[in-house]
This record gives sequence, C-alpha cells and structure tokens, in this order.
Amino acid sequence: MPQSSPTIRTLAAQLGLSRTTVSDALRSSPRVKSDTAKRVWDAAAAAGYRPNPLAGAVMSEIRRSQGQTFRGGLAAIDLDEADRPVSAVNFHQALIEGARKRAAELGYKLQSFLVGKKGVDLLRLDTILQSRGIQGVLVLPAWQEPDLSKLDWSRYAGIYSDYIIEHPALHAVCCDHYRSLTGVLQRLERMGYRRPGLFLQRHQDQRLQHRWEGAFLAYQRNHPENGAVPPLVAEESGKAAFLQWFKRYRPDVVLGHDAAAIDWLEAHNGAARPRAAFFCLNVTLHSRACAGLDLQPRLLGARSAEMLVAQLQRNERGIPAHASTTMIPALWVDGPTLAPRS
Repeated sequence: MPQSSPTIRTLAAQLGLSRTTVSDALRSSPRVKSDTAKRVWDAAAAAGYRPNPLAGAVMSEIRRSQGQTFRGGLAAIDLDEADRPVSAVNFHQALIEGARKRAAELGYKLQSFLVGKKGVDLLRLDTILQSRGIQGVLVLPAWQEPDLSKLDWSRYAGIYSDYIIEHPALHAVCCDHYRSLTGVLQRLERMGYRRPGLFLQRHQDQRLQHRWEGAFLAYQRNHPENGAVPPLVAEESGKAAFLQWFKRYRPDVVLGHDAAAIDWLEAHNGAARPRAAFFCLNVTLHSRACAGLDLQPRLLGARSAEMLVAQLQRNERGIPAHASTTMIPALWVDGPTLAPRS
C-alpha cells in the first residue's frame, strides 16, 4: 500500500509542534525561532513534503473575499554607490513606483531600503527584514557588480531588476537592449538614415554585457550597404573625444546615453549647417526633450513585483537552482532631435 504524502498535520505530530507553528515555519514567518524553523524544514525535506500552490491560492482568495487585502511585505533594495551616475536616480525612482503600485494591487506593501555608507549594512538589513516579516526582495540595478550574499536567502524570494546578479544568482527582469536597438536601427533606415553612429561610456557597455554594441555591430555586418561607422566606446563620455570621432566618421544620426551630445553637435554644426540628429538610448535618464528609447522602468518594476508575489504564493524561497531572465523591449519615443530625412 503506497505511503500517504506528508502533510502539515503529520509533520506537526512528528515534531511535537502545533500545526500553526509548522505552517508558519514553512512560510518563513519571523514569529518562529530560527532553530525551530530549521527543525521543521529538515523534517519536511526528509519526509518529501511539498507545498500545494493551488491550495495556497484558494486560501488567498478566501482571505481576499473576507476583506483582508493585505498579505505581506516586499523590500526594494538600492545600493549606495558613489560612482553611479546621478541621472540613474530617475530610473530607480520609476522602477520603485511601478513595483509599489503593482504590489499594492496584489495586496503587498513595498518598503525601500538603502544599503551602504548612507544606509544600513546587510546584516542589519537582514534583521530588519525578518522582524518586519518581509519575504520578497527586489534588488535595484547596481552600477558595479552587486553582492548581497550576506542576507539569509533561505528566508527570501528575490528578483534583480537588471541583467545578471551572481552573488547570489537570482531571477532577473530587465530591458531587452539587443532587440530594442535592432528595432531602432531598422526604423532609422526606413526614415532615411544610412550612417548611424553609436557612442557609449565603456562601463555602461560592459555592465550590459556589450548588448548595445553587439546589436549595433551585428546590424552593420548584415547591412553592408549602409555606412560602417565604428562605435565610439570611451572610458569617459567627453566632448573632445566625441567631436574628434564625429568629424572623422560623419554619422548622420548619433545614438548614445549622454544627452550633452545634443549641445556638442549643435555647437559644432552651427546655424548654417543641418541640425545633427540624436537618439537617446534611455530617455528616463534626462529631463530634456529628445527622441529615444523608453526602457519602461515602471513596467519592469511592476513585472518584478508580480514575479516576487508569484514566488511567495508558490512558497519558493531561497536561491533558485536555475536562475532565469525575463526581458521586456523598450519603446520608441519621438522627439525634436530626430526627423525623417528626404
């Protein structure tokens, strides 16, 4: 006769604990002491216990119908990085706004935390998250390689809102930079541009694993009829190097992050020459009007919140065995810096 599957009731009887304590331990509730929680998890693993996500969803719906809309807390973690561009603040704020709005719709409250010299250290943050019962963690994009391995990830579900995090390796939600730029180059060609030029700051290119540059070079290779302007990838975005590159290769449209290039181009061209075309690779970074890509940070934040909540509802906590990446294409934004060519 096949052995019946273990349940919370049988685990509680085996351990001499109440069903409430076992249930709370399996949900990583801060109300359960860490040594008790470890006993429960060890016994559950040995018995082959698996949570039932369908039952959890049903109970969640019952609680919702009874007017209990609040289900838990999520944390948005930002890293205090001195070398990160100031313009990234706008992108991070939009990410948090999107995540907070979607979390609230799903019955969760999102709280923001700063880690670093101007905030708290990771050990202190771990204590705060556990004391507040927060089990879902959204890590905002880092300028340098992030390391949050000091958190007790056995208690948390996590999402990184950029390409790759390795310490620990979490699921990620980010913009599809490669697909987005390929679409931009195709559209520019239809508008009459034949010599697009790409300029990037080297670290920006590296932290995205060269996806902007890779898409640009692949497009050039597959469209040899267009002028092959070599991309400018500089250590720092500076006027002198930019104008030297621009004068030598004469791109008819410039693609880049630094909107200061608009002023450099207009000053170089002068009133007697045609206005230079510029396309910004992330319009959220700047307040000035220009054509470019909206990387949709609010949607990225919303999708991150959805994925965190889904993990919690499936009782999935800890570092995933196989981290995945969800990518969302950027949107084209019209602006005064770009017009169709005759």
